[in-house]
Amino acid sequence: MLSRFREDECLSATSLSQVLESNKCRFVIDCMVRAQEVQSHINALEQVTSHGKTKQSPYIPIRFVSSEKITKHDKLLLAFDALVLFTASDKMPQFGKIIHGSKQRSIKVKLAGLMKTTQSIVERIAAQGENNTPPPLILNKHCTECEFQTGCRQIAIEKDELSLLSGMTEKERKKQHDKGIFSVTQLSYTFRPRRKPKRLASKPEKYHHALKALAVRENKIYIVGRPQLNINRNPVYLDVEGVPGRDFYYLIGLRIKSGDSYIQHSFWANDVADEKEIWISFLRTLSKILR
Repeated sequence: MLSRFREDECLSATSLSQVLESNKCRFVIDCMVRAQEVQSHINALEQVTSHGKTKQSPYIPIRFVSSEKITKHDKLLLAFDALVLFTASDKMPQFGKIIHGSKQRSIKVKLAGLMKTTQSIVERIAAQGENNTPPPLILNKHCTECEFQTGCRQIAIEKDELSLLSGMTEKERKKQHDKGIFSVTQLSYTFRPRRKPKRLASKPEKYHHALKALAVRENKIYIVGRPQLNINRNPVYLDVEGVPGRDFYYLIGLRIKSGDSYIQHSFWANDVADEKEIWISFLRTLSKILR
């Protein structure tokens, strides 16, 4: 991206005030923007052409994402960059860009539809910051991004929090709280196995959070129902490994029983170009077994 501009048109690791003071600045890398109670390290800013007097920002935010797929979370982060930019300059960017994946694909994201949600999240965070009461400790899928993950998990374990059961939603937790159940141990005592009516025999068993809680408390594995495993021929064990967010599978492992021993095959792809070949090799090997 820097190659599109002259060296004197680019700035790096600077503040928004310095950017606005520079008449020649067309592209900025790593720009710190502060305004009121919010701030953001914006990955990049690019100048856009505007006609006449306008309330639109002369710069659009750019965010770099390593994964191949763009999520709503990525778009909300871009919208937050735009919100901070608007708060600091009183001019709103009409759109932003996300550059993502190994091929650095660029997509344009309209920001108008995201701003209401972003503003609401920021207001909730600000309200919590003003409150002297700490927020309820709830483990969720975003914990891996937080520097306090280890500490929060330890507290959750000590308190036996229901959010330790990762599959339980906020609505389900509230339902249990209304019943006076606040811990995994308490929930575990509520499980009662029931015989399924004959008319529902063909339907799969529903998921029981209480059974999972019981398994955690007793450190046991429970199987619901009586699974029938009718393996008439030689079983094949399969394992596929890939890179999350890139749609790239680099290893297919195949393990086959042969007499009293096992034969193992490993099909490797060094890059995306090799991926098709390993799937073909895997299918060839599998077809010989199924003959």
